[in-house]
Amino acid sequence: MRRWPDGPRCPRCDNTKVYECGPTRPFHWQCMKCGPAKRTPYRFSVTVGTVFENTNVPLVTWFKVLYTILQSKKGVSSRQLRRTFFGERSSLYTAWYVGHRLRAGMKDEDFKKLMGIVEVDETFIGGKDKNRHWDKKSHVTGGIGSGKVGVIGAISRKGNVVCQIIENTDAKTLNRFVHKTVSDRVSLVATEDIAAMTICKRRVDCRTKAVKHSENEYVRGEVHTNNIESFWALFKRGVIGTYHNVSKKYLPLYLNEFQFRHNNRKNPDIFGEAIAGC
Repeated sequence: MRRWPDGPRCPRCDNTKVYECGPTRPFHWQCMKCGPAKRTPYRFSVTVGTVFENTNVPLVTWFKVLYTILQSKKGVSSRQLRRTFFGERSSLYTAWYVGHRLRAGMKDEDFKKLMGIVEVDETFIGGKDKNRHWDKKSHVTGGIGSGKVGVIGAISRKGNVVCQIIENTDAKTLNRFVHKTVSDRVSLVATEDIAAMTICKRRVDCRTKAVKHSENEYVRGEVHTNNIESFWALFKRGVIGTYHNVSKKYLPLYLNEFQFRHNNRKNPDIFGEAIAGC
């Protein structure tokens, strides 16, 4: 088994001497060592401590939904999941809940800092304030990101990508993100002219170069941000064409999904990798 390759063990006390509950309850075990009372075992299943725990949705359905999400380049909506796997009579909330639980399990807990040539760029997610309904307007003015949610990302050329929501694009926020995600032994940090000035204020030990999009300069040798902008384009196509509307509250889950698919794009066992994270 993927979870316990050396045999089942108790998730509470790590005891390896556990016993099967019987043929009527497969993949269920009991531990006599950490039971609630004497001669009363602690019973657990293979799904304990995972996103599949305490659910009425069959495990096979969870796997089908996960496989569909992993194979959909621009994502798949909750309504599509409902029609395909749950039926029209089921609640839309069930499909929405299953999708978000799986996206939460795609978060990379063992993140390693990016090396080589790294591109850093920020973008903004959300529609223009002038196009919103009158009762949804933010009435915030002052730039391209007015009323939108800021997202910053870093990508290693031919490698992984990492991104997260940011409240603003000031120097302190950008530097904190770069120091957290980019290794000190990086050979080049490629960014835009505005972001480069804020990064260089504190990160003087690395090679930071920028292209000036304001002057129609997009490539100068190895200096460009085409890879991270391609990732932003794919993510925005998913938001606009598939999900249509993504709130700030759940935006990190959608970032997890697109980030996981990109980082495991060459992994032949991407489904097993996702299951291990859940």
